[in-house]
Amino acid sequence: MNRTKRKNRIRSREDVILDIIIYVFCILIFIATVYPFWYVFIVSLNEGVDTALGGMYFWPRAFTLDNFKKFLTDITWLKALGVSVARTVIGTAIGVIFTMIVAYGLSFKDLLNRKLYMTMIIITMYFSGGIIPYYVLLRSLNLINTFYVYIIPGALNTFFLTVGLSFFMGIPSSLRESAKIDGASELKVFTHIILPISKPFVATLVLFIGVGHWNNWFDSTFYVRDKNLMTLSFRMMEVINKTKVSATAAAAGISSTTTSLSVQAAAMIIAVVPIILVYPFLQKYFVTGMFAGSVKE
Repeated sequence: MNRTKRKNRIRSREDVILDIIIYVFCILIFIATVYPFWYVFIVSLNEGVDTALGGMYFWPRAFTLDNFKKFLTDITWLKALGVSVARTVIGTAIGVIFTMIVAYGLSFKDLLNRKLYMTMIIITMYFSGGIIPYYVLLRSLNLINTFYVYIIPGALNTFFLTVGLSFFMGIPSSLRESAKIDGASELKVFTHIILPISKPFVATLVLFIGVGHWNNWFDSTFYVRDKNLMTLSFRMMEVINKTKVSATAAAAGISSTTTSLSVQAAAMIIAVVPIILVYPFLQKYFVTGMFAGSVKE
């Protein structure tokens, strides 16, 4: 009896020590993950010149909303924000529609030349011509330096296509067959039966494609020269690559309290807000959509 109590006591001590280690590790991970976002937030609410002096870590030292006012009154930032919003909305809608239609079509096992289509998709997933042939292709299609270069090349993602293919193949064919017996056309079957039960997959597509368009700055760097077509992400990257205001210049006194870095921090906060607002509504579908078609019974 005493031996059992002693073992339980030893085991409980080990559990406590292990719990402490786990909690400390989780707290460190939490701080390392959250603090960069918190720092950007306090920089956006602090005078840019004061921030350049350094020594600010946990809260704004000279609170101001001038950074957000500067962002909302700067035509360059507003144009970039408008391009990003237009690209995200249009690109996400087209990407979801194309992915759903193509994946649904390829899910038919009796589709003519289905193996050929699947082989082409797999090849494009593993091999590419490189950035120079890709640039030449875009130029031959007259997409360079146009808004359409953000939309058309990314209208169909092969990875999401394969996920959608697995999802649609997991839907019982009896649903479609029974609807067709009742006289429903293929389009009606897709819109009235397939789409309603595909909400998890659609929500996952919207989230991934939307975030991809919203955060993408690569296209603006290589394929766009028109300043009016630059995205918000590219403008922020542009600010990062610029020379920051030095502490010496800040100490000497500058008429404006904002700097390019402080305005960029405000832009980053504004850029994150849409994702934060959208994600809670899609979260309940997210896990289901990620594992769509991954388990076969």
